[in-house]
Amino acid sequence: MVDFWGTVGDMFWFYIFKLIGSIAIFFIGKWIAGLLKAGVKLLMLKSKVNDTLANFTVNFMYFGLLIVVMIAALSNLGIQTASFVAIIGAAGLAVGLALQGSLSNFAAGVMIIIFSPYKIDDFVEIGDASGWVKEIEIFNTTLKTPDNKIVILPNSTITGGKITNYSTEKIRRVDLVFGIGYGDDLADAKTILTELLKADERILSDPAPVVAVLELGDNSVNFAVRPFVKTEDYWDVFFDLNEKVKLKFDDQGISIPYPQQDVHLHQPQTEEKTA
Repeated sequence: MVDFWGTVGDMFWFYIFKLIGSIAIFFIGKWIAGLLKAGVKLLMLKSKVNDTLANFTVNFMYFGLLIVVMIAALSNLGIQTASFVAIIGAAGLAVGLALQGSLSNFAAGVMIIIFSPYKIDDFVEIGDASGWVKEIEIFNTTLKTPDNKIVILPNSTITGGKITNYSTEKIRRVDLVFGIGYGDDLADAKTILTELLKADERILSDPAPVVAVLELGDNSVNFAVRPFVKTEDYWDVFFDLNEKVKLKFDDQGISIPYPQQDVHLHQPQTEEKTA
């Protein structure tokens, strides 16, 4: 009987120490994982890595380390963890297969964050959507359109298509076409267009604006008017020039032709019947 209770006591203290050791492994491991998380995040931010990518990476690393710590703690208790690891692996595979689309969006999001084809508040055109970039997340990008709509685009569709960023460069060219009649004075029209560009302080002198005959159209002689402006002035200059040119042409008697068609009606003559 004494040997029995002695054995029970030994086993009790043995497992108590095992339990204490496992608890110590868990909390010390969790503490080390937290230190590594903070250190890696600090290094990534110092390397100017995007905040979203940095947060996702360190959180993914932290939870991965916690799983390792938990397995180590369970193993110290004498629990067989091989089956547990196999279950985690199988679950990871199943989740990966179920989330193929999300994983492709994640990979695309990482590429967007690393290579930065656009940033917050840039005006971009992606596929058939255009607007200001409001959020860049791991799985999708959010745009705000000029008519105040919110468009959420999966990142995989963005990297697989064309991206046009209108905000990257500091200056943009405004492309306009103005037509005059064939009976109007070509030199006068060109002078008027040139003076209107010079009078607008928002139009840059370098690169120099272009005013040139673009084509001899079916109904008009068309001028290409191409001034350079600061990106933020693009639409104001675009709208103002259209209005100013129309008013100036009207004032100077220069016509702006529009497509027209002459229709000639021929009345067939009927032969008089003779008796």
